[in-house]
Amino acid sequence: MELLIAFGSALWLGILTSISPCPLATNIAAVSFLSKKIAHPFMVFISGLAYTIGRMTAYAALGWIIISSLLSVPQVSQFLQKYFVKALGPILIITGLFLLEIIPMRFPGLSLSQKHHNRLVESGAPGAFLLGLIFALAFCPVSAALFFGSLIPLALNSEAGTLLPFIYGVGTGLPVLVFAVAIALGITSLSHWFNKITKLEYYTRRITGGIFILVGLYYTGIYILRLF
Repeated sequence: MELLIAFGSALWLGILTSISPCPLATNIAAVSFLSKKIAHPFMVFISGLAYTIGRMTAYAALGWIIISSLLSVPQVSQFLQKYFVKALGPILIITGLFLLEIIPMRFPGLSLSQKHHNRLVESGAPGAFLLGLIFALAFCPVSAALFFGSLIPLALNSEAGTLLPFIYGVGTGLPVLVFAVAIALGITSLSHWFNKITKLEYYTRRITGGIFILVGLYYTGIYILRLF
């Protein structure tokens, strides 16, 4: 049961990351730009799929590297086992405040020149894969808070461990793949759906932020203040 909750949480965090305004706008712009450079709808879908897999790979690999590195050092692993559960409450509270935009955050990400952007797009599916890989690492504040403040602590505190970044990567890829299919099929009302998803994300992010704060307060009460 705990594993199912962990997998479900990782998948939800990935989906929420992908539909956040900054990543969502980047994803739609990238897939739309890919479609303009390719005439055949099937190749548009292939390029969109490659872009999606690139994003999934970036998140999964980065999470796996961070978690494996931390757990492979005996001293760090022992420290986390002893003290991490106490730190989890404040981490969740701070992450919730980021998601509610009560605490502003700036996160430096990777940038790509227009020249290199065009070169990757024109190279077909391999270029689209690299484009997704690079854009995934260009963290926006919300995606950074969800990845570093939510997924990594969840993975470190779960038996699933290094599997969770892969589940998170799948979650980030699902909405992007939907838009890739929509563009390949010639659906022109993407701006309408973009506005709908943006409004939905506004509420889901705040609900998630509120849950994080409540759970963080609960963990803080149990393991730090020992109120329960």
